[in-house]
Amino acid sequence: MFESLSNKLDSAIKTLKGQGRISDINVAQTVKEIRKALLDADVNFKVAKDITDKIKDSAIGQKISISVSPGQLFTKIVSDELTALMGGTKSDINLKADPAIILMSGLQGSGKTTFSGKLAKMLKSQGRQVQLIACDIYRPAAIDQLKVLGETIGVDVYAEPDNKNAVEIAKNGVEFAKKNNRKVIIIDTAGRLAVDEEMMKEIESIKKAVNPSEILFVVDAMTGQDAINTARTFNERLNFDGVVLTKLDGDTRGGAALSIKQEVNKPIKFIGTSEKMEGIDIFHPDRMAQRILGMGDVVSLVERAQQVYDEDEARKISKKIAKNQFDFNDFISQLDQINKMGNVKDLMGMIPGMSKLKDVEIDNNTFVPMKAMIQSMTPKERSNPDIINQNRKLRIAKGAGKSIQDLNKFIKQFEDMRKMMKMMNNKTAMKDMMGRMGM
Repeated sequence: MFESLSNKLDSAIKTLKGQGRISDINVAQTVKEIRKALLDADVNFKVAKDITDKIKDSAIGQKISISVSPGQLFTKIVSDELTALMGGTKSDINLKADPAIILMSGLQGSGKTTFSGKLAKMLKSQGRQVQLIACDIYRPAAIDQLKVLGETIGVDVYAEPDNKNAVEIAKNGVEFAKKNNRKVIIIDTAGRLAVDEEMMKEIESIKKAVNPSEILFVVDAMTGQDAINTARTFNERLNFDGVVLTKLDGDTRGGAALSIKQEVNKPIKFIGTSEKMEGIDIFHPDRMAQRILGMGDVVSLVERAQQVYDEDEARKISKKIAKNQFDFNDFISQLDQINKMGNVKDLMGMIPGMSKLKDVEIDNNTFVPMKAMIQSMTPKERSNPDIINQNRKLRIAKGAGKSIQDLNKFIKQFEDMRKMMKMMNNKTAMKDMMGRMGM
């Protein structure tokens, strides 16, 4: 996400790098390029003009300290303005009510049902008792989809498949949740292919019947400026509390994320980053601005890692590394942990500077050949990599559909990694190595 915008902003700011000072002339040129980049990203023209005017006003006349270059200062100014444009600070959902009722709204295909499951999983992991209610009575298999998601994450789903009154289902579901001492209730509602009066009346009636403590508007980020127009319509009727941007792992230009707060004056509270149940992030405007500018987002990366981190597993692997017993079973376990964190390309963008590297193509499919080669090994070979001789290699390569050269390369990489991990775990070896390097 934002890849094209990031590249264009980086190119625009480069015009200031190497300049001795910030002047009216070089700022005007840079601001012009930034405005063009924002418009190309489908940001509303008025919004693009407002933010670039603010950037220009902030930049002109700035004094440059010895330790800060004009390019660095200008990047800071752009980052601050992008952060302000997207809301300034993160906004939490209201969970103070007992029970807290969260009403999901949005068009069909925006990802409401999937996001309902993701949010339920996130809140459950925080120790909350969660209830899902299926109120989409129009879309085929919508109730079944929510039930499957509920089973996957271990959250109960209230549904009345034969009832065609969504308002009744919502009221009955809330009563059921209260009797069962659920502390958070998430109501998945129906969407349409376009905004229509029937849909708006139904969700208004559900709002009136259950009196939600939080209304979230879910929007597909790939719809660009159409997302803004839909958000305005829903906000006029529901006065929702916050926005959820889904499908930010897709080929989106980012205009909706940059414009929606300014256009409807409601904060973005969550973003959906993949189809996986772990693909949900709390929206931090400052972190997103830094990612757009290629500055990374290490805090979010660590938070994602913590969500899938297994302390017992990490302790066990640490002991195996110390004894040089790290094997292919452990390796495939680590690959699965990385996959749970989300899209690898998205994760790479969270590492400072990585988004600016050219000709580096890596995604979750990169791990597929590795897993295929490991899965073609016998249990004994996975646990004892050292026993893999030439005959075994021929069988493993054939089973994985790879060449012997591919397998040799993978095994060498694995062995190099094992040596490095052991060295990092061995303080004496590290000290000896650093001494030899004159450190």
